[in-house]
Amino acid sequence: MARQLCEERLAFIEMLALWQGYVRNCDVVKQFYISRQQAYKDINQYQQLHPQCLLKNNDASYYFSKGSSPQYFDGHLDTYLHWLQTHEFVPTSNSQSLQAYSLTSPPRKISPQIIAILSQAIRKQLKVEIAYVSLSNPEADGRLFSPHCFVKAGGRWHVRGFCEKSNGYRDLVLSRFRGEALIEGNSIHSAQQDDAWQTLITLILAPDQRLSLAQQEVLMNDYQMNNGQLHLTTRAALADYLLKEMQVNTKYLDGSPEAQQLVLVNRNDIKQWLFSS
Repeated sequence: MARQLCEERLAFIEMLALWQGYVRNCDVVKQFYISRQQAYKDINQYQQLHPQCLLKNNDASYYFSKGSSPQYFDGHLDTYLHWLQTHEFVPTSNSQSLQAYSLTSPPRKISPQIIAILSQAIRKQLKVEIAYVSLSNPEADGRLFSPHCFVKAGGRWHVRGFCEKSNGYRDLVLSRFRGEALIEGNSIHSAQQDDAWQTLITLILAPDQRLSLAQQEVLMNDYQMNNGQLHLTTRAALADYLLKEMQVNTKYLDGSPEAQQLVLVNRNDIKQWLFSS
Protein backbone atom coordinates (compact mmCIF):
# COMPACT_ATOMS: atom_id res chain seq x y z
CA MET A 1 0.00 0.00 0.00
CA ALA A 2 2.81 2.42 0.91
CA ARG A 3 4.52 1.73 -2.41
CA GLN A 4 1.25 2.28 -4.27
CA LEU A 5 0.70 5.64 -2.55
CA CYS A 6 4.25 6.68 -3.31
CA GLU A 7 3.86 5.79 -6.99
CA GLU A 8 0.58 7.72 -7.07
CA ARG A 9 2.39 10.82 -5.82
CA LEU A 10 5.14 10.30 -8.40
CA ALA A 11 2.48 10.05 -11.10
CA PHE A 12 0.90 13.30 -9.88
CA ILE A 13 4.28 15.06 -9.93
CA GLU A 14 4.81 13.80 -13.44
CA MET A 15 1.36 14.85 -14.64
CA LEU A 16 1.65 18.45 -13.43
CA ALA A 17 5.21 18.82 -14.70
CA LEU A 18 4.14 17.56 -18.12
CA TRP A 19 0.77 19.25 -18.70
CA GLN A 20 0.73 22.22 -16.32
CA GLY A 21 4.30 23.04 -17.26
CA TYR A 22 5.59 23.00 -13.68
CA VAL A 23 5.13 21.31 -10.32
CA ARG A 24 5.97 22.66 -6.86
CA ASN A 25 6.28 21.14 -3.41
CA CYS A 26 3.08 22.89 -2.34
CA ASP A 27 1.11 21.23 -5.18
CA VAL A 28 1.96 17.79 -3.80
CA VAL A 29 1.29 18.90 -0.21
CA LYS A 30 -2.19 20.20 -1.07
CA GLN A 31 -3.17 17.18 -3.15
CA PHE A 32 -2.12 14.44 -0.71
CA TYR A 33 -2.19 16.26 2.66
CA ILE A 34 1.42 15.41 3.39
CA SER A 35 4.24 17.45 4.91
CA ARG A 36 6.50 19.68 2.87
CA GLN A 37 9.38 17.42 3.83
CA GLN A 38 7.62 14.38 2.39
CA ALA A 39 6.73 16.27 -0.80
CA TYR A 40 10.36 17.29 -1.18
CA LYS A 41 11.42 13.66 -0.70
CA ASP A 42 8.95 12.54 -3.37
CA ILE A 43 10.21 15.05 -5.93
CA ASN A 44 13.80 14.23 -5.05
CA GLN A 45 13.05 10.53 -5.44
CA TYR A 46 11.58 11.13 -8.87
CA GLN A 47 14.67 13.06 -9.91
CA GLN A 48 16.95 10.30 -8.66
CA LEU A 49 14.99 7.61 -10.50
CA HIS A 50 14.58 9.61 -13.72
CA PRO A 51 17.20 12.40 -13.74
CA GLN A 52 16.64 13.28 -17.40
CA CYS A 53 12.85 13.71 -17.07
CA LEU A 54 12.31 16.19 -14.24
CA LEU A 55 14.39 19.37 -14.30
CA LYS A 56 14.47 22.33 -11.90
CA ASN A 57 13.45 25.88 -12.78
CA ASN A 58 15.05 28.96 -11.25
CA ASP A 59 11.94 29.57 -9.11
CA ALA A 60 12.21 26.21 -7.25
CA SER A 61 9.55 24.57 -9.41
CA TYR A 62 10.22 21.60 -11.68
CA TYR A 63 9.34 20.93 -15.30
CA PHE A 64 9.21 17.89 -17.55
CA SER A 65 11.99 17.84 -20.10
CA LYS A 66 10.97 17.96 -23.74
CA GLY A 67 11.00 14.56 -25.41
CA SER A 68 10.84 12.55 -22.17
CA SER A 69 8.19 9.89 -21.70
CA PRO A 70 5.97 9.58 -18.60
CA GLN A 71 6.90 6.69 -16.31
CA TYR A 72 3.96 6.49 -13.89
CA PHE A 73 0.83 7.37 -15.87
CA ASP A 74 -0.28 7.04 -19.47
CA GLY A 75 0.47 10.68 -20.26
CA HIS A 76 -3.04 11.35 -21.57
CA LEU A 77 -4.35 14.90 -21.35
CA ASP A 78 -7.69 13.61 -20.00
CA THR A 79 -6.06 12.78 -16.67
CA TYR A 80 -4.86 16.37 -16.20
CA LEU A 81 -8.08 18.01 -17.35
CA HIS A 82 -10.15 15.69 -15.14
CA TRP A 83 -7.99 16.84 -12.22
CA LEU A 84 -8.48 20.50 -13.20
CA GLN A 85 -12.23 19.98 -13.11
CA THR A 86 -12.55 17.89 -9.95
CA HIS A 87 -9.16 18.06 -8.17
CA GLU A 88 -9.40 14.27 -8.02
CA PHE A 89 -6.27 12.58 -9.29
CA VAL A 90 -7.12 9.26 -10.90
CA PRO A 91 -4.01 7.78 -12.54
CA THR A 92 -4.85 5.32 -15.28
CA SER A 93 -4.56 1.74 -14.12
CA ASN A 94 -3.04 -0.94 -16.29
CA SER A 95 -5.17 -3.63 -14.68
CA GLN A 96 -7.97 -5.11 -16.75
CA SER A 97 -11.45 -5.94 -15.55
CA LEU A 98 -13.37 -8.95 -16.79
CA GLN A 99 -16.64 -7.51 -15.51
CA ALA A 100 -16.81 -4.22 -17.42
CA TYR A 101 -15.19 -2.57 -20.38
CA SER A 102 -15.28 1.04 -21.50
CA LEU A 103 -14.50 2.17 -25.03
CA THR A 104 -11.94 4.93 -25.29
CA SER A 105 -11.32 7.26 -28.19
CA PRO A 106 -7.83 7.27 -29.71
CA PRO A 107 -5.67 10.00 -28.17
CA ARG A 108 -5.18 13.08 -30.31
CA LYS A 109 -1.84 14.79 -30.75
CA ILE A 110 -1.80 17.71 -28.31
CA SER A 111 1.24 19.76 -27.32
CA PRO A 112 2.06 19.85 -23.58
CA GLN A 113 3.70 23.26 -24.08
CA ILE A 114 0.48 24.69 -25.50
CA ILE A 115 -1.62 23.19 -22.68
CA ALA A 116 0.75 24.66 -20.09
CA ILE A 117 0.48 28.14 -21.64
CA LEU A 118 -3.31 27.90 -22.00
CA SER A 119 -3.60 26.77 -18.35
CA GLN A 120 -1.53 29.76 -17.24
CA ALA A 121 -3.62 32.11 -19.38
CA ILE A 122 -6.86 30.77 -17.91
CA ARG A 123 -5.62 31.13 -14.32
CA LYS A 124 -4.30 34.68 -14.80
CA GLN A 125 -6.72 36.00 -17.48
CA LEU A 126 -4.06 36.44 -20.13
CA LYS A 127 -4.21 36.35 -23.91
CA VAL A 128 -1.99 34.16 -26.05
CA GLU A 129 -0.72 34.23 -29.60
CA ILE A 130 -1.18 30.86 -31.21
CA ALA A 131 -1.43 29.22 -34.64
CA TYR A 132 -4.55 27.23 -35.48
CA VAL A 133 -5.82 25.08 -38.35
CA SER A 134 -9.29 23.86 -39.26
CA LEU A 135 -10.91 21.88 -42.04
CA SER A 136 -12.16 25.13 -43.58
CA ASN A 137 -8.71 26.72 -43.24
CA PRO A 138 -6.03 23.98 -43.18
CA GLU A 139 -3.17 26.46 -43.44
CA ALA A 140 -2.00 27.49 -39.97
CA ASP A 141 -2.79 31.10 -39.17
CA GLY A 142 -1.89 33.07 -36.06
CA ARG A 143 -4.54 34.51 -33.80
CA LEU A 144 -4.82 36.22 -30.44
CA PHE A 145 -6.93 34.16 -28.08
CA SER A 146 -8.10 34.73 -24.49
CA PRO A 147 -9.05 31.33 -23.04
CA HIS A 148 -11.30 30.88 -20.04
CA CYS A 149 -12.20 27.18 -19.86
CA PHE A 150 -11.34 23.72 -21.17
CA VAL A 151 -14.37 21.80 -22.44
CA LYS A 152 -14.70 18.15 -23.39
CA ALA A 153 -17.48 17.60 -25.91
CA GLY A 154 -18.09 15.35 -28.85
CA GLY A 155 -15.30 13.01 -27.76
CA ARG A 156 -12.58 15.66 -27.94
CA TRP A 157 -11.21 18.52 -25.87
CA HIS A 158 -11.69 22.18 -26.76
CA VAL A 159 -10.66 25.42 -25.13
CA ARG A 160 -13.24 28.19 -25.02
CA GLY A 161 -12.33 31.85 -25.10
CA PHE A 162 -12.39 35.11 -27.00
CA CYS A 163 -10.86 34.95 -30.48
CA GLU A 164 -9.80 38.35 -31.82
CA LYS A 165 -9.76 37.06 -35.39
CA SER A 166 -13.43 36.08 -35.14
CA ASN A 167 -14.25 38.96 -32.77
CA GLY A 168 -16.24 36.64 -30.55
CA TYR A 169 -16.12 33.70 -28.16
CA ARG A 170 -15.22 30.44 -29.87
CA ASP A 171 -14.35 26.83 -29.08
CA LEU A 172 -10.99 25.76 -30.50
CA VAL A 173 -10.00 22.09 -30.76
CA LEU A 174 -6.84 21.41 -28.75
CA SER A 175 -5.34 19.05 -31.32
CA ARG A 176 -5.51 21.73 -34.04
CA PHE A 177 -3.06 24.17 -32.52
CA ARG A 178 0.32 24.35 -34.22
CA GLY A 179 3.78 25.47 -33.15
CA GLU A 180 4.18 27.02 -29.71
CA ALA A 181 1.91 29.37 -27.78
CA LEU A 182 3.18 32.72 -26.50
CA ILE A 183 1.77 34.87 -23.70
CA GLU A 184 0.83 38.32 -25.05
CA GLY A 185 -0.12 40.08 -21.83
CA ASN A 186 -3.32 40.71 -19.91
CA SER A 187 -6.71 40.19 -21.52
CA ILE A 188 -9.82 42.34 -21.19
CA HIS A 189 -12.03 39.38 -22.17
CA SER A 190 -13.29 37.01 -19.48
CA ALA A 191 -15.84 34.26 -18.96
CA GLN A 192 -18.19 36.81 -17.39
CA GLN A 193 -18.51 38.58 -20.76
CA ASP A 194 -19.26 35.35 -22.63
CA ASP A 195 -23.05 35.52 -22.95
CA ALA A 196 -23.45 32.00 -24.34
CA TRP A 197 -21.37 30.65 -21.46
CA GLN A 198 -23.25 32.57 -18.77
CA THR A 199 -26.72 31.79 -20.16
CA LEU A 200 -28.43 28.62 -18.94
CA ILE A 201 -31.07 27.08 -21.19
CA THR A 202 -33.27 24.01 -20.95
CA LEU A 203 -33.45 21.42 -23.72
CA ILE A 204 -36.75 19.54 -23.80
CA LEU A 205 -36.46 16.10 -25.39
CA ALA A 206 -39.19 13.58 -26.09
CA PRO A 207 -39.53 10.25 -27.92
CA ASP A 208 -40.11 10.49 -31.66
CA GLN A 209 -43.89 10.40 -32.08
CA ARG A 210 -43.52 8.06 -35.07
CA LEU A 211 -42.52 5.30 -32.67
CA SER A 212 -45.16 2.99 -31.26
CA LEU A 213 -46.43 3.70 -27.76
CA ALA A 214 -44.54 0.67 -26.49
CA GLN A 215 -41.32 1.91 -28.09
CA GLN A 216 -41.84 5.38 -26.64
CA GLU A 217 -42.33 3.81 -23.22
CA VAL A 218 -38.92 2.12 -23.52
CA LEU A 219 -37.25 5.50 -24.08
CA MET A 220 -39.24 7.18 -21.31
CA ASN A 221 -38.00 4.53 -18.90
CA ASP A 222 -34.41 4.73 -20.21
CA TYR A 223 -34.16 8.44 -19.47
CA GLN A 224 -36.52 8.58 -16.45
CA MET A 225 -38.78 11.06 -18.23
CA ASN A 226 -41.58 12.93 -16.51
CA ASN A 227 -44.81 13.28 -18.49
CA GLY A 228 -43.04 11.95 -21.55
CA GLN A 229 -40.31 14.61 -21.56
CA LEU A 230 -36.68 14.94 -20.51
CA HIS A 231 -35.54 18.40 -19.38
CA LEU A 232 -31.79 19.05 -19.57
CA THR A 233 -30.31 22.31 -18.32
CA THR A 234 -27.00 23.35 -19.86
CA ARG A 235 -24.91 26.36 -20.74
CA ALA A 236 -26.12 27.77 -24.05
CA ALA A 237 -22.60 27.46 -25.46
CA LEU A 238 -22.74 23.69 -24.89
CA ALA A 239 -26.25 23.01 -26.19
CA ASP A 240 -25.18 21.68 -29.58
CA TYR A 241 -22.59 19.41 -28.02
CA LEU A 242 -25.12 17.97 -25.58
CA LEU A 243 -27.61 17.32 -28.37
CA LYS A 244 -24.92 15.47 -30.32
CA GLU A 245 -24.05 13.44 -27.23
CA MET A 246 -27.72 12.50 -26.99
CA GLN A 247 -27.70 11.70 -30.73
CA VAL A 248 -30.53 14.14 -31.36
CA ASN A 249 -30.62 15.38 -34.95
CA THR A 250 -32.06 18.89 -34.99
CA LYS A 251 -31.63 19.70 -38.68
CA TYR A 252 -34.00 17.04 -40.00
CA LEU A 253 -35.73 13.87 -38.88
CA ASP A 254 -34.00 10.62 -39.67
CA GLY A 255 -36.03 8.53 -42.06
CA SER A 256 -36.14 5.79 -39.44
CA PRO A 257 -37.77 6.70 -36.11
CA GLU A 258 -35.79 3.88 -34.48
CA ALA A 259 -32.64 5.73 -35.53
CA GLN A 260 -33.94 9.17 -34.53
CA GLN A 261 -35.36 8.01 -31.17
CA LEU A 262 -35.43 11.45 -29.50
CA VAL A 263 -36.54 14.84 -30.82
CA LEU A 264 -35.96 18.38 -29.55
CA VAL A 265 -39.37 19.74 -28.58
CA ASN A 266 -38.47 23.39 -27.93
CA ARG A 267 -36.14 24.08 -30.87
CA ASN A 268 -37.74 27.45 -31.64
CA ASP A 269 -37.12 28.63 -28.08
CA ILE A 270 -33.40 27.88 -28.13
CA LYS A 271 -32.46 27.96 -31.82
CA GLN A 272 -30.46 31.19 -31.42
CA TRP A 273 -27.90 29.18 -29.44
CA LEU A 274 -27.55 26.34 -31.93
CA PHE A 275 -24.71 26.21 -34.46
CA SER A 276 -27.16 25.22 -37.16
CA SER A 277 -29.71 27.93 -36.41
